[in-house]
Amino acid sequence: MSLSPRPVLGALLTAFLALAPATAAAPSDGPAAAFWVDPGSAAARQAAAYRAQRRPADARLIDRIATRPQATWLNGAGPGPAVGSVTRAAARAHRTPVLVAYDIPHRDCGLHSAGGADGAAAYRAYVDSFASGIGTRSAYVIVEPDAVASTVAGCAGADPKERNALLTYAVNRFSALPRTRVYLDAGNPGWIPDVGRLAAALRSAGVGRADGVALNVSNYRTNKESADYGRRLVAALGGGKRVVIDTSRNGNGPYAGADAWCNPPGRALGVAPTTRTRNPLIDAYLWVKRPGESDGTCRGGPAAGVWWPAKGLELARNARG
Repeated sequence: MSLSPRPVLGALLTAFLALAPATAAAPSDGPAAAFWVDPGSAAARQAAAYRAQRRPADARLIDRIATRPQATWLNGAGPGPAVGSVTRAAARAHRTPVLVAYDIPHRDCGLHSAGGADGAAAYRAYVDSFASGIGTRSAYVIVEPDAVASTVAGCAGADPKERNALLTYAVNRFSALPRTRVYLDAGNPGWIPDVGRLAAALRSAGVGRADGVALNVSNYRTNKESADYGRRLVAALGGGKRVVIDTSRNGNGPYAGADAWCNPPGRALGVAPTTRTRNPLIDAYLWVKRPGESDGTCRGGPAAGVWWPAKGLELARNARG
């Protein structure tokens, strides 16, 4: 099974830019307003650049990405200052940020987003720094996309016992924070069909202390497919858990051709981030993968996690509503 790629952001964030000019679309109203919008995102900078280049139509398309809440991915040693910058900015705006912990050793099993902490001690230090950056402020934390599912599928170089211990450490550390909701990543509906096997792996990785699981991160599966899979998975876990679904690029569902996970053509933005899911099992639809960031060097794309203006325009142009 091909692994879903992940964006690789530096642990330290640069100073936030001002929001785009008043001609930009306003951030989404309604429940999505609970989530923080990064005013210095690559999409926001791109929209501003298009306005400066007198390309208002393209700027308006990119606004459909830039003005909506997206996750902040963090990796590398000492992410605490970056996490603190995000959570303080969100608190000032009376919003909640979505953060992704993404530094597990042998990350992405050596594929497009390879890397991660240099051993167990370094990873625990990373988690401790990350948690200290959140403190008592509110946050949603997605824990280690692909780490559990890739272990089930077979991840060369990763010791399953060590990985489970580290994931459990991360879940427990984040869950102990007073205003943090924690979701352990569980892959996507097209990856591990045996939900019983996946549930057993999630239990070994500490899901018992998490609020729930994250599905479809950086993938393209539909909300219905993800919700049905989530229902079966939660039942296999014995109930009591919730689900968040990454809807950032699933507006047209999955691609039917080869290498469907890597920069597939013809995809679209999905449902904007919201907690109004109309499904008691699903806590939120989130944009975990930042739309417009590459899946990897396939189909002419830049490296995984690098902003790709043409892809951002395509996703926004194809979106409904």
